[in-house]
Amino acid sequence: MATALGLMGELLITLGLVLALFVGYSLWWTDVVAEAAAGRQGDRLRQTWSAPAAAPGDQAPAPEYEAGDGVGFLHVPAFEKSDQTILIRMGTSTEVLNEGVAGVYEEPYRSAMPWDAEGNFALAAHRDGHGAKFHDLDRLGEGDTVVVETRDAWYVYRVAGTLQQTSKYNVGVVAPVPEGSPFTGPGKYLTLTSCTPVYTSRYRMAVWAQLVRIDAMDTHRTPPPEIR
Repeated sequence: MATALGLMGELLITLGLVLALFVGYSLWWTDVVAEAAAGRQGDRLRQTWSAPAAAPGDQAPAPEYEAGDGVGFLHVPAFEKSDQTILIRMGTSTEVLNEGVAGVYEEPYRSAMPWDAEGNFALAAHRDGHGAKFHDLDRLGEGDTVVVETRDAWYVYRVAGTLQQTSKYNVGVVAPVPEGSPFTGPGKYLTLTSCTPVYTSRYRMAVWAQLVRIDAMDTHRTPPPEIR
Protein backbone atom coordinates (compact mmCIF):
# COMPACT_ATOMS: atom_id res chain seq x y z
CA MET A 1 0.00 0.00 0.00
CA ALA A 2 2.76 2.42 0.95
CA THR A 3 4.60 1.58 -2.28
CA ALA A 4 1.48 2.26 -4.33
CA LEU A 5 0.87 5.58 -2.59
CA GLY A 6 4.49 6.58 -3.09
CA LEU A 7 4.29 5.73 -6.78
CA MET A 8 1.06 7.70 -7.13
CA GLY A 9 2.66 10.70 -5.42
CA GLU A 10 5.64 10.58 -7.77
CA LEU A 11 3.33 10.38 -10.77
CA LEU A 12 1.33 13.39 -9.60
CA ILE A 13 4.50 15.41 -9.04
CA THR A 14 5.78 14.45 -12.49
CA LEU A 15 2.44 15.35 -14.06
CA GLY A 16 2.48 18.72 -12.29
CA LEU A 17 5.98 19.47 -13.53
CA VAL A 18 5.05 18.47 -17.08
CA LEU A 19 1.97 20.72 -17.01
CA ALA A 20 3.97 23.64 -15.59
CA LEU A 21 6.61 23.23 -18.29
CA PHE A 22 3.93 23.01 -20.97
CA VAL A 23 2.21 26.19 -19.80
CA GLY A 24 5.52 28.06 -19.61
CA TYR A 25 6.59 26.82 -23.01
CA SER A 26 3.22 27.68 -24.56
CA LEU A 27 3.29 31.25 -23.25
CA TRP A 28 6.92 31.76 -24.27
CA TRP A 29 6.50 30.24 -27.73
CA THR A 30 3.33 32.15 -28.57
CA ASP A 31 5.19 35.34 -27.62
CA VAL A 32 8.06 34.45 -29.95
CA VAL A 33 5.73 33.67 -32.86
CA ALA A 34 3.58 36.77 -32.27
CA GLU A 35 6.59 39.11 -32.01
CA ALA A 36 7.94 37.81 -35.32
CA ALA A 37 4.59 38.20 -37.06
CA ALA A 38 4.01 41.72 -35.71
CA GLY A 39 7.54 42.73 -36.71
CA ARG A 40 7.01 41.62 -40.30
CA GLN A 41 3.63 43.32 -40.53
CA GLY A 42 4.93 46.52 -38.99
CA ASP A 43 7.81 46.64 -41.48
CA ARG A 44 5.39 46.18 -44.37
CA LEU A 45 3.16 48.97 -43.08
CA ARG A 46 6.07 51.40 -42.80
CA GLN A 47 7.13 50.46 -46.33
CA THR A 48 3.70 51.46 -47.65
CA TRP A 49 4.11 54.77 -45.83
CA SER A 50 7.34 55.43 -47.71
CA ALA A 51 5.39 55.78 -50.96
CA PRO A 52 4.90 59.39 -52.12
CA ALA A 53 2.17 61.17 -50.20
CA ALA A 54 -0.38 63.55 -51.68
CA ALA A 55 1.01 66.86 -52.86
CA PRO A 56 0.65 69.77 -50.43
CA GLY A 57 -2.80 71.26 -50.70
CA ASP A 58 -4.36 68.09 -52.10
CA GLN A 59 -7.33 66.82 -50.13
CA ALA A 60 -6.66 63.10 -49.88
CA PRO A 61 -9.70 61.00 -48.90
CA ALA A 62 -9.68 59.39 -45.46
CA PRO A 63 -8.28 55.85 -45.76
CA GLU A 64 -10.64 52.92 -45.50
CA TYR A 65 -9.59 49.76 -43.70
CA GLU A 66 -10.72 46.17 -43.70
CA ALA A 67 -10.23 43.54 -41.00
CA GLY A 68 -6.55 42.76 -40.53
CA ASP A 69 -5.25 45.92 -42.20
CA GLY A 70 -2.46 47.83 -40.47
CA VAL A 71 -3.54 51.24 -39.19
CA GLY A 72 -0.53 52.61 -37.32
CA PHE A 73 1.41 52.20 -34.09
CA LEU A 74 0.57 52.73 -30.43
CA HIS A 75 3.32 54.22 -28.23
CA VAL A 76 2.96 53.78 -24.45
CA PRO A 77 5.91 55.16 -22.43
CA ALA A 78 4.57 53.61 -19.20
CA PHE A 79 4.99 50.07 -20.57
CA GLU A 80 8.15 47.98 -20.42
CA LYS A 81 10.59 49.22 -23.06
CA SER A 82 10.12 46.20 -25.33
CA ASP A 83 6.36 46.84 -25.52
CA GLN A 84 6.32 50.62 -25.90
CA THR A 85 5.60 50.46 -29.65
CA ILE A 86 2.68 48.29 -30.70
CA LEU A 87 1.33 47.66 -34.19
CA ILE A 88 -2.36 48.53 -34.58
CA ARG A 89 -4.52 46.44 -36.92
CA MET A 90 -8.22 46.42 -37.68
CA GLY A 91 -10.32 43.85 -35.84
CA THR A 92 -10.34 42.09 -32.49
CA SER A 93 -10.65 38.50 -33.68
CA THR A 94 -8.41 35.86 -32.13
CA GLU A 95 -6.58 35.59 -35.45
CA VAL A 96 -5.66 39.28 -35.36
CA LEU A 97 -4.87 39.65 -31.65
CA ASN A 98 -2.79 36.46 -31.53
CA GLU A 99 -0.23 38.11 -33.81
CA GLY A 100 1.07 40.44 -31.11
CA VAL A 101 -0.88 43.59 -32.01
CA ALA A 102 -3.53 45.94 -30.66
CA GLY A 103 -6.79 45.43 -32.53
CA VAL A 104 -9.36 48.10 -33.39
CA TYR A 105 -12.91 47.28 -32.28
CA GLU A 106 -15.31 46.85 -35.18
CA GLU A 107 -18.18 45.54 -33.05
CA PRO A 108 -20.40 45.97 -31.08
CA TYR A 109 -19.42 49.57 -31.84
CA ARG A 110 -17.29 50.41 -34.87
CA SER A 111 -14.48 52.54 -33.50
CA ALA A 112 -13.97 56.07 -34.69
CA MET A 113 -10.49 56.64 -36.13
CA PRO A 114 -8.08 59.17 -34.62
CA TRP A 115 -8.58 61.58 -37.52
CA ASP A 116 -12.39 61.54 -37.26
CA ALA A 117 -14.13 64.67 -35.99
CA GLU A 118 -15.21 62.86 -32.83
CA GLY A 119 -15.62 59.40 -31.39
CA ASN A 120 -13.81 56.67 -29.49
CA PHE A 121 -10.77 54.89 -30.93
CA ALA A 122 -11.06 51.62 -28.99
CA LEU A 123 -8.32 48.96 -28.93
CA ALA A 124 -7.82 45.53 -27.40
CA ALA A 125 -4.74 43.35 -26.88
CA HIS A 126 -3.65 40.33 -24.85
CA ARG A 127 -2.13 40.59 -21.37
CA ASP A 128 -0.44 37.17 -21.52
CA GLY A 129 0.81 35.04 -24.39
CA HIS A 130 0.68 36.00 -28.06
CA GLY A 131 2.93 39.00 -27.52
CA ALA A 132 1.10 40.18 -24.37
CA LYS A 133 1.20 43.77 -25.63
CA PHE A 134 -1.14 45.02 -22.88
CA HIS A 135 0.54 43.06 -20.07
CA ASP A 136 1.34 46.34 -18.32
CA LEU A 137 -2.02 48.01 -18.93
CA ASP A 138 -2.53 48.29 -15.18
CA ARG A 139 0.52 50.59 -15.00
CA LEU A 140 -1.33 53.39 -16.77
CA GLY A 141 -2.80 56.09 -14.57
CA GLU A 142 -4.38 59.50 -14.84
CA GLY A 143 -2.12 61.97 -16.63
CA ASP A 144 -0.01 59.36 -18.48
CA THR A 145 0.62 59.91 -22.18
CA VAL A 146 -0.36 57.55 -24.98
CA VAL A 147 0.49 58.35 -28.61
CA VAL A 148 -0.99 56.96 -31.82
CA GLU A 149 1.25 57.17 -34.88
CA THR A 150 -0.31 57.11 -38.34
CA ARG A 151 1.17 57.84 -41.74
CA ASP A 152 0.35 61.53 -41.56
CA ALA A 153 0.23 62.55 -37.89
CA TRP A 154 0.98 61.88 -34.24
CA TYR A 155 -2.12 61.85 -32.01
CA VAL A 156 -1.22 62.62 -28.41
CA TYR A 157 -3.67 61.44 -25.74
CA ARG A 158 -3.66 61.86 -21.97
CA VAL A 159 -5.16 59.23 -19.65
CA ALA A 160 -8.25 60.57 -17.89
CA GLY A 161 -9.54 57.49 -16.11
CA THR A 162 -9.20 53.74 -15.57
CA LEU A 163 -11.50 50.85 -14.73
CA GLN A 164 -9.54 48.09 -13.04
CA GLN A 165 -12.23 45.42 -13.36
CA THR A 166 -15.59 44.93 -15.00
CA SER A 167 -17.55 42.13 -16.65
CA LYS A 168 -16.07 40.91 -19.93
CA TYR A 169 -19.57 41.40 -21.33
CA ASN A 170 -19.59 45.11 -20.49
CA VAL A 171 -19.43 46.52 -24.01
CA GLY A 172 -20.26 50.02 -22.79
CA VAL A 173 -16.60 50.66 -21.99
CA VAL A 174 -15.91 50.99 -25.75
CA ALA A 175 -19.02 52.99 -26.64
CA PRO A 176 -18.57 56.30 -28.52
CA VAL A 177 -18.91 58.01 -25.13
CA PRO A 178 -17.49 55.24 -22.91
CA GLU A 179 -19.77 54.21 -20.05
CA GLY A 180 -18.09 54.56 -16.66
CA SER A 181 -15.45 56.92 -18.02
CA PRO A 182 -14.95 60.55 -16.92
CA PHE A 183 -16.42 61.70 -20.24
CA THR A 184 -19.98 62.98 -20.32
CA GLY A 185 -20.38 63.95 -23.97
CA PRO A 186 -18.95 63.47 -27.45
CA GLY A 187 -15.23 64.07 -27.91
CA LYS A 188 -12.05 62.52 -29.31
CA TYR A 189 -11.25 59.58 -27.07
CA LEU A 190 -8.98 56.53 -26.89
CA THR A 191 -9.89 53.35 -25.02
CA LEU A 192 -7.49 50.48 -24.26
CA THR A 193 -8.96 47.19 -23.03
CA SER A 194 -7.66 43.79 -22.00
CA CYS A 195 -8.53 40.80 -19.86
CA THR A 196 -7.79 40.83 -16.15
CA PRO A 197 -6.41 39.51 -13.83
CA VAL A 198 -3.29 38.68 -15.80
CA TYR A 199 -3.20 35.07 -17.08
CA THR A 200 -6.99 34.86 -16.95
CA SER A 201 -9.90 36.04 -19.08
CA ARG A 202 -12.45 36.32 -16.29
CA TYR A 203 -12.86 40.10 -16.31
CA ARG A 204 -12.01 43.10 -18.47
CA MET A 205 -10.13 46.28 -17.61
CA ALA A 206 -10.20 49.59 -19.46
CA VAL A 207 -8.09 52.73 -19.72
CA TRP A 208 -9.63 55.91 -21.14
CA ALA A 209 -7.70 58.83 -22.62
CA GLN A 210 -8.60 62.08 -24.34
CA LEU A 211 -6.89 63.69 -27.34
CA VAL A 212 -4.88 66.74 -26.31
CA ARG A 213 -2.85 67.47 -29.43
CA ILE A 214 -2.20 66.48 -33.05
CA ASP A 215 1.36 66.88 -34.36
CA ALA A 216 1.82 66.93 -38.13
CA MET A 217 4.25 64.37 -39.52
CA ASP A 218 7.50 65.78 -40.89
CA THR A 219 9.75 64.09 -43.45
CA HIS A 220 11.93 62.60 -40.69
CA ARG A 221 8.93 61.25 -38.74
CA THR A 222 10.20 63.08 -35.66
CA PRO A 223 8.16 61.80 -32.69
CA PRO A 224 6.56 64.15 -30.17
CA PRO A 225 8.68 64.91 -27.08
CA GLU A 226 6.51 62.66 -24.89
CA ILE A 227 7.95 59.53 -26.54
CA ARG A 228 11.49 60.54 -27.51
